[in-house]
Order: sequence, then C-alpha cells, then structure tokens
Amino acid sequence: MTTPADPPKDHEGVALPDPQHPDPSPSDPRRDSLIEYPSKFPIKVMGARQDGFVHAVTQVAEQFDPTFDASTVELRESGKGNYLGVTITVTATSREQLDNLYRALTSHPMVKVVL
Repeated sequence: MTTPADPPKDHEGVALPDPQHPDPSPSDPRRDSLIEYPSKFPIKVMGARQDGFVHAVTQVAEQFDPTFDASTVELRESGKGNYLGVTITVTATSREQLDNLYRALTSHPMVKVVL
C-alpha cells in the first residue's frame, strides 16, 4: 500500500501550494482575506456627536494611512442627532494594517462602534 507524500513546506512548516491544485487549502491564511491589496477600504465609525470626534477619527486614519484624504470623509447623524456616523476611506495595504487600524479605533474613548 502506498501513502501520498507529504506536501512540501516552507521554512515555518506551512504547506506550500500544490501547483496541480492552485486553490489554497482551507487552513491557508490567504483564504481568509477577500481583499486585494492595495485597495480603497471604507470604515464606518460611530460615536456620540461631540466636538473633536471627526478630528479624532481622521487622526487615527492618518496614523495608518499616510495617503489618507480627509476630504473623502462622509458624515451622517443619527435620527435624533445624538450620534454621528463617520465613514473614512483608507488605502488598505495589508491585513495587519487594517487590524491595527481597527484596534486603534475601537480602543479610542470617543468611538462607540467600528463597522
């Protein structure tokens, strides 16, 4: 009885793609991302309507995207005007960049929700 050979692995022990089966395996981290990098990526941030909220959100965006253009910011008030939705569009260059941006936004004291 013959057994299939183990697939070749990289220096970290992760299986390399099989050229005869180019789709990544279910455990391949590339399968987790549907985003192609670089790309424009909108992020909606919700918070209480207060002075400095929009500025705080744009400052965080600028930390993670040096090409961020504040003129693209979109604002939307809640029905009663107590909350403000701020949509920022960043140039996403990696999953790590987006993860770090989300962490910074969600940990900001003025931010209630990040979508």
